[in-house]
Amino acid sequence: MKITKDIFNVGVNDHRIDLFEGQYAVPNGMSYNSYVILDEKIAVLDTVDVHFTNEWLDNLKAVLENREPDYLIIQHMEPDHSASIYNFVNAYPKAVIVANAKTFVMLENFFDDMDIENRKLVVKNNDKLSLGSHELRFVFAPMVHWPEVMVCYDSKDKVLFSADAFGKFGALDVDEEWEYEARRYYIGIIAKYGTQVQALLKHIEEMDIDIVCSLHGPALQENIAHYLALYNIWSSFRVESEGVMIAYTSIYGHTKKAVEILAEKLKEKGCPNVVVCDLARADMAGAVADAFRYGKLVLATTTYNAGIFPFVKQFIDHLTERNYQNRTIGLIENGSWAPLAAKIMKDMLSSSKNITWIDTTVRINSAVKAENVEQLEVMAKELC
Repeated sequence: MKITKDIFNVGVNDHRIDLFEGQYAVPNGMSYNSYVILDEKIAVLDTVDVHFTNEWLDNLKAVLENREPDYLIIQHMEPDHSASIYNFVNAYPKAVIVANAKTFVMLENFFDDMDIENRKLVVKNNDKLSLGSHELRFVFAPMVHWPEVMVCYDSKDKVLFSADAFGKFGALDVDEEWEYEARRYYIGIIAKYGTQVQALLKHIEEMDIDIVCSLHGPALQENIAHYLALYNIWSSFRVESEGVMIAYTSIYGHTKKAVEILAEKLKEKGCPNVVVCDLARADMAGAVADAFRYGKLVLATTTYNAGIFPFVKQFIDHLTERNYQNRTIGLIENGSWAPLAAKIMKDMLSSSKNITWIDTTVRINSAVKAENVEQLEVMAKELC
């Protein structure tokens, strides 16, 4: 796939995969991107998942047209990008391996029998590599989202090779909205490291960028400022969209009824973007992404085994693991005896920063009653 006159994507689409990283549903597959820059010297940026090594090498060979690459640049050592390095090293024995010191340590961990000692070029932060008319600058991006990550900027074509940043779920041969799957990808995989992403964005601000080439997803070639703005919002844990997300579980339908009443009241009051999510049935990654997207969250569940219902516990764990913060939260609990859900949910979120708890907590004793409807009315007024 041609990106510019000299830059090509020789990566692959994976439609065999059902769960990315063993947990994220990817009904539209994944792309593993690998790039080639053709110049006086040829650079290959990253490889692909081991299941697609032969396809990738064929793609690479087709673009090279009987030339051989001079460099393999390793931006990220996660196996979906590094697993074919061994095969590349054997296929192109003269190519120099370009990486930072941490990457070379990881290379030994993954490939302890690979001898590249005389083929290593260790780069430091802000080092440059000339290919001829193209010059690459290496910018370290530790913990976006592994410690060895670096990105590369090509000053000639104004291309940022961004490693996993600005990536998304989904293969390239599927036409779908970028933002939904990019948000789900970012919140699921990178969100914990917002501080590190902010540091990378400061470096990116200094670059004149026309194209962003991530290791997952399409090359971004229009309205780059929009994508940078979204990453700035996500990585600073700010509200992307005004609205209320109601995340709930319900065993026999009573908690669900309360949620439905609340949602209707919010809509009647003109609250924008009322999103209702049954955590027992929803895509968990999508639910977590929505919690980060909207400014207000209502958690509704039952006391269960002297705790809370498992899907809500899992949901809150995902939020706190990713440093959920700067939001307004309300609680609805249901219990037939010894209700504990509201207290447990609040305790689980006690480490989250800048949380505003609304005054009203709705407490249902088994079934929704008139007094609960009144409480839901008050809650709706507080939220909207």
